[in-house]
This record gives sequence, C-alpha cells and structure tokens, in this order.
Amino acid sequence: MVYLTRLEHFNAAHKLFNPNWSKEKNEEVFGICANENWHGHNFELFVTIKGVVNADTGFLFDVKKLSRLMKEHVVDKLDHKNLNMDVDFMRGKMCSTENLAVEIWKQLEPHLPQGVQLHCVKLYETPRIYVEYFGE
Repeated sequence: MVYLTRLEHFNAAHKLFNPNWSKEKNEEVFGICANENWHGHNFELFVTIKGVVNADTGFLFDVKKLSRLMKEHVVDKLDHKNLNMDVDFMRGKMCSTENLAVEIWKQLEPHLPQGVQLHCVKLYETPRIYVEYFGE
C-alpha cells in the first residue's frame, strides 16, 4: 500500500456561534472566534490517498488529476468565501475546522477512481492548529 499526499491552499472567513445560545454564551465558549464581523484563516489542505502503484505508470494516481479534483470539488468552493454563508456543504453546520474536514472528505471521496482510496484529510487552520480526519 502506497500513500500519496497533495497540498492545496485556500483563504476563508467564518465565525463560530451557536444560534441557540445568547451572545454572551457564544463569547464565553468561542471567544474571539464568535466575532460578529467574522475572522479569516489561511488554510492548508493536505489530502492523502492510498492504493497500489500502477505497474504501467509507476503512479498510485496522477497528482495533477488529484490537484484538479481538490480544486474543483473543494478549493474553488471555499477560497475567499465566508464558510458560514457562501458554502453550500457547510450550510446549517457549525463551521469548526473539525466539521470542515469531515465535509471536505465527503466532497472528495465520490470522485476518486476505483482502486484509489481516501486515507486522510488534514486541514491546518493555523500553523499550530490542525485537524485530521480518516473517514471514521
């Protein structure tokens, strides 16, 4: 089994808030991330796939094709967007990095060819904070 990882980058804004809570409770739980005027991140998205190397090409999967899939189904939908308002697959969900990683998985998995499996979505919100999701 070979693992291949591709990195893409996007910028996006969001805020963390629970509409069922008061402003005070949201600020208590989420701090400055509940800012009414939003806040942004420079996200780094690592997508790792796994499978068997093709004997004819020496590739698990063409990384240019993986990049196109990531851009078409994820990055183009997220880059320079408000995650809470502009992204259909985040609508109605808490816009945490954890939930975003899960939803990115759901956007990518159906588009991988037979024999190539999604192994991990790793999403860096900041250089010191990241989430890994393995489809579980």
